[in-house]
Amino acid sequence: MKTKFIISAVFFIIIFSGFAQTATIKGVILDEFKKPIANVNIKTDNNGTASNSNGFYILSIPANQDVKVVFTHLSHKKIESTFRLENAESIEFNPVMSTTVEQIAAIVVTNTRQKEVEGIITLKPETIRKIPGANAGVENLLLTLPGVSNNNELSTQYSVRGGNYDENLVYVNEIEVYRPFLVRSGQQEGLSFVNTDLVQNVDFSAGGFQAKYGDKLSSVLDITYKTPYQFEINSNLSLLGASISAENISKDSKFTSIVGLRYRNNSLLVKAKETEINFQPVFADAQAFLTYKFSNKFQLSFLGNASINKYNYQPQTRQTNFGTLSDPIALLVFYEGQEKDQYQTYFGAFKGTYFANEDLTLKLIASTYHTTEEEYFDILAQYRLGDVNANIGDENLGEVEFSEGVGSQLNHGRNDLDALISNIEHKGDFKIDDHRIEWAVKYTHEDIRDRLVEWEVIDSAGFSIRPPKTLPINEQPYSPYSGPIEPFQNVRKTNNTQINRLQAYAQWSKRSTLGTSDVWYNAGVRVHNWSVNGEGLESTSQTVFSPRAQFAIKPYWEKDMLFRISAGLYYQPPFYRELRDALGEVQSDVKAQKSIHFVLGNDYSFKMWDRPFKLTSEAYYKDLSDVNTYTLENVRIRYRANNNAKAYAYGLDLRLNGEFVPGTESWFSFGYLKTEENIDNRGFIARPTDQRLKFAALFQDYVPNVPNLKMYLNLVYNTGLPGGSPSYADSYSYQNRLPDYKRADLGLQFVLVDSKKQFDRGWKKPFKELAFGFEIYNMFDVQNSITNTWVRDVYTKRQYAIPNFLTPRVFNVRTTMKF
Repeated sequence: MKTKFIISAVFFIIIFSGFAQTATIKGVILDEFKKPIANVNIKTDNNGTASNSNGFYILSIPANQDVKVVFTHLSHKKIESTFRLENAESIEFNPVMSTTVEQIAAIVVTNTRQKEVEGIITLKPETIRKIPGANAGVENLLLTLPGVSNNNELSTQYSVRGGNYDENLVYVNEIEVYRPFLVRSGQQEGLSFVNTDLVQNVDFSAGGFQAKYGDKLSSVLDITYKTPYQFEINSNLSLLGASISAENISKDSKFTSIVGLRYRNNSLLVKAKETEINFQPVFADAQAFLTYKFSNKFQLSFLGNASINKYNYQPQTRQTNFGTLSDPIALLVFYEGQEKDQYQTYFGAFKGTYFANEDLTLKLIASTYHTTEEEYFDILAQYRLGDVNANIGDENLGEVEFSEGVGSQLNHGRNDLDALISNIEHKGDFKIDDHRIEWAVKYTHEDIRDRLVEWEVIDSAGFSIRPPKTLPINEQPYSPYSGPIEPFQNVRKTNNTQINRLQAYAQWSKRSTLGTSDVWYNAGVRVHNWSVNGEGLESTSQTVFSPRAQFAIKPYWEKDMLFRISAGLYYQPPFYRELRDALGEVQSDVKAQKSIHFVLGNDYSFKMWDRPFKLTSEAYYKDLSDVNTYTLENVRIRYRANNNAKAYAYGLDLRLNGEFVPGTESWFSFGYLKTEENIDNRGFIARPTDQRLKFAALFQDYVPNVPNLKMYLNLVYNTGLPGGSPSYADSYSYQNRLPDYKRADLGLQFVLVDSKKQFDRGWKKPFKELAFGFEIYNMFDVQNSITNTWVRDVYTKRQYAIPNFLTPRVFNVRTTMKF
């Protein structure tokens, strides 16, 4: 019955489309410098549209009659053209708009300028796809921006201005997306949700964002997927995996589709580490973005994703040398057992958009996210800690000669999680003259079923080590111990939790003048109510209000300067992970973390060497209360779920970007950050994300005599994070820091075919683009570490911090194709 219904529906659409006597005009609108123009109004007598951020537009017009099409833009001359097309005919028309004489002295308000006013950085998709990195993609490029940090190239997670990984909003086509709950290690993550082959636009705000964005404390990543305007296939192949995407548009321009498939295998990176392993990772996903334009006023789109991450890990041996040249020490570990993890996620969202008129747009969005996650592991590690032979020329150089400690460690886990998150949201956008009013109402239901079983037993020279801070203290081997044997760590809990959320926002924006200066205003407020229910839980309900405001001014100066200031009260109502404490217990009364943001920014645009440059500066301060403190283990966050701290963060971000090499964009970033927390009024100490200094550079170049040979360089330097202590330790007793993080990734690419170099014959004819590349990750082979393994010598009562090193130098080859 279902099959018959689908066939009937498809047949009906085909028959109905046959009566629509329409034709299509599409193309790219450029300015005098061959750059795309966004937000160009394109109108006929009874229809209209606008160009997107890349200058693309698609317009349906009546067939078999003369139709006048008018292209208008605030800062360019009007263009009028008349078309007469046959039914279902499609042509490409690419007008070039020149600047109007009347507008030469005025401020040109482009889509880019509007983003600058809002304090948003826009990144080019072409740059994202070309820049090398162990986890290449949007997140890899974000790490070159000031204020954004991550000391683990195997992870796509990032912290922004002192926040943690859970404090970042991610939207794709206005739909909020989520990440897996249980992932504890960067090498388990696999793929980011964002498929870069499908990306059209990337906007990022590091703080002080508007009320239209959700309730998180740190940042917003706003992704827009492509709306295809022609048939195209893109493919990428490398030693780390492969991806392919296809995009198309129907003849009547009503239906567009883009589909992407990805496969990822991190074994090239992980097998290069100091641990010898059998490693079988399979990370794969499929995504689709479909849009159907029922009429000039209504369109329906669908965004879908299905992904599977399978992680099979069987360690064998490990040797890590550390210490000093005068006192070298080594850790030798022999493993038994294995780890088998699996994360499956499914996501689907429908968005209906109704253009009531030129000034009013209404949207309805419904989405569902389902994840089933398993973490099963039993790993026995038997270790020797001893002195290393450092005699150069000795045949036993580097081997352990004398063992200072011998022990073992058994880790067991049986963790299962099943989460279903459903959303329905209405959004509106209304323009009145220079005023703009936006609003939304959203309902969310979260149903999480979670079983957590983890325990760890540690043995040192035959003596079981008890949990820390337990009485009586184990003084073996110097005195016998008669107490019961207990696991060093033991967490067992089953939770069935439901969270209902009702959110809404309203905001007002206006562009005006103040004397001879242009000014922009924005003010809004969010409200968020949530209730927590579950087996054995006391039902709770809380409500918070979040007012936010922005002001920007562009003085009529000879120098192109833009100043902006934003402030707001930001809340983060707890997600399930924030409700669960270190023992797995759900604390339903956890409050929303609160942060007051102040951001002062400046954009200075100028020319150097007759090429465009821009210096962006932002100073910020955050005052946080009701802080939900946590510990950070690789990429897993363990919350204490008690709101027992207050904190602050302040810093300065600088970014200089421009054409250091003609025709290419590069930038240099610098960030200073200080963030501390006061737990139970014991005094301020560094937070786990206290990344004091950050320097990054993204540089693109080409060989002058061989312009098809291109170079891409990605440099990152971060000072060390706090974290040089055992996870069970008192934060106030251990304030050690990890070593500084230093990394350089280099990519070389030779372009055989591109838009400027096409072929009418031969084997290169089918290609629109074809390039081959060679990449070097961690070019200088720096031994960066993410955490320490703490090994105890029961005889001397000493603890040794053995660094867990990240990936060494790795080579990769890559090819990209477009048909």
